Amino acid sequence: MCLRINLCLCRSVVLTVLSYSSILMICVTCTETNLQPNIVLIMADDLGIGDVGCYGNDTIRTPNVDRLAKEGVMLTHHIAAAPLCTPSRAAFMTGRYPIRSGMDNGHRVRVLLFTGSSGGLPKNETTFAAILQKQGYSTGIIGKWHLGVNCESRSDYCHHPLSHGFDFYYGTPFTNFHDCKRGERSAILFDVQVTLHLATEALVVGLLTLLFLKWTGSIGISWKTIVGLAAFCLLFSGAWYSVFGFLRNWNCLVMRNYEIVQQPSNSETLSTRMTEEALAFIERNQKKPFLLVMSLIHVHAPFFTRKEFIGKSKHGSYGDNVEEMDWHVGQIINAINNIGLTNKTLIYFTSDHGGSGDSVGTNGEHDGGWNGIYKGKKGLAGWEGGIRVPGIFRWPGQLPSNKKIDEPTSLMDIYPTVVKLAGASLPQDRVIDGRDLMPLLEGETHRSEHEFLFHYCGNVLNAVRWHPRDSDSVWKAHFFTPKSEVDSCDQKNFCGCHGHCISNHDPPLLFDLSKDPSEANPLSPDTEPLFHEIQNQIQLGVEEHRKTLTPVPLQLSWNNVLWKPWLQPCCGTFPFCWCDKDSSGSNNRQGAKQ
Repeated sequence: MCLRINLCLCRSVVLTVLSYSSILMICVTCTETNLQPNIVLIMADDLGIGDVGCYGNDTIRTPNVDRLAKEGVMLTHHIAAAPLCTPSRAAFMTGRYPIRSGMDNGHRVRVLLFTGSSGGLPKNETTFAAILQKQGYSTGIIGKWHLGVNCESRSDYCHHPLSHGFDFYYGTPFTNFHDCKRGERSAILFDVQVTLHLATEALVVGLLTLLFLKWTGSIGISWKTIVGLAAFCLLFSGAWYSVFGFLRNWNCLVMRNYEIVQQPSNSETLSTRMTEEALAFIERNQKKPFLLVMSLIHVHAPFFTRKEFIGKSKHGSYGDNVEEMDWHVGQIINAINNIGLTNKTLIYFTSDHGGSGDSVGTNGEHDGGWNGIYKGKKGLAGWEGGIRVPGIFRWPGQLPSNKKIDEPTSLMDIYPTVVKLAGASLPQDRVIDGRDLMPLLEGETHRSEHEFLFHYCGNVLNAVRWHPRDSDSVWKAHFFTPKSEVDSCDQKNFCGCHGHCISNHDPPLLFDLSKDPSEANPLSPDTEPLFHEIQNQIQLGVEEHRKTLTPVPLQLSWNNVLWKPWLQPCCGTFPFCWCDKDSSGSNNRQGAKQ
């Protein structure tokens, strides 16, 4: 009898313990879910670090970006992995130098030029969005992609955002460029177009000369030959002119997920539609953790600015566009605040690389940003002006406010930072070059985890940044620097990585960025006693870095970059690609499903 009672008691105790354990596990799970913050990553395009008020600009008004800095942490030594869009964005998405994924090369073309190219972010690369998607996040990207669309067919979407971990996409798979603005001349391979135009003129002149000589009886050429030459001239000129002529329709398009909703795009209203999409995404995902990448088309030229901002700044059309960009940032901040997600949301603001500096648009207008005290601009390898970018984090209750950090950090650091915040682990089958920023942002440590940062011009190592663990100095060695005075560099707004476009340095050009951030005074053995020791340590760092590199297919090779008609996304019957399913604006967005 006693034994039976004891057995019953034991059974009751065991059941009670198991019940409490189950409840505890559920609570722990709920707590972990609640601890997963919403993550909003806002990336401007071609914005100079000196264009923002909190980074020293006192003439362009950026109150919303400045508010993020006041309420959060501002990084003043934040570095892009490349001075151009495609490789920088690839590094941002993967946490890896673009050379590891083949997303940069040493040829002339270092960005994707066509939506009908086969190059793009490889399928075997794992983005932070793919990891957060597996952690239960709703993942969305809105705006510019510029990392490819298709590989082998018009609808395989191998490089598309939805193939890289995003549940929702709205925006342009390409970029904002002059071909998308009416009245602008084509900017894609413009010098090639000039050469083809001259060749066509030469062929026509030659043909007319033959006709004249035939008519005067000076030569005995047959009419069949002349007709054949005329047909060749017609086919030659028609072929290249048709390709570049149709580019405005082919490249300028807007997609919602896999569907083309507008082709050519109405760039006058695109930025407003993008912000509406962002607000709708936040609204419909407010009950669960979400990742939103807001990839602005501001302030890449040409500028499409709302009427209420035109003529309002002190810096012409560029300044107007920067101030409008800030307004869009404010809309996203207000949306987060208004639905009570302020303390549950990490907001990050940056640019993909430095501003275009003193570059001039296709119609002669100034279309460059200001990179502050930093030398160089977009497309100029190695110099700080092309790679030093804003980096602002706001997360009230978790991060301090109004704090500045002057430690070397990278756009690649966003990858491990958000992955760990989501409660996931980093991939173990590849090198991740980024470092988790949370200990630095929260003040648990005062040192960056980056001892070395490597800067590439295409697939060639251009410069190295060394932050010794026992020193506050940040040394930077340039193995070569661009010759910005070379005509081809000025025409294309970026320089090549070989030959007449660069000046080689042996020994490497050395600067102490902690004392000379403008890279104005190169050091020598006479001015720096540790000159040779510093150079040796940097060389050792380079050797260790190169041991981690493995050969990969070049995504930006000529074969992958050149346009392929069978890969061209098309709304309609190719080559007559045209549609406008997005003109109803907010009505479509209200009905959009993730």
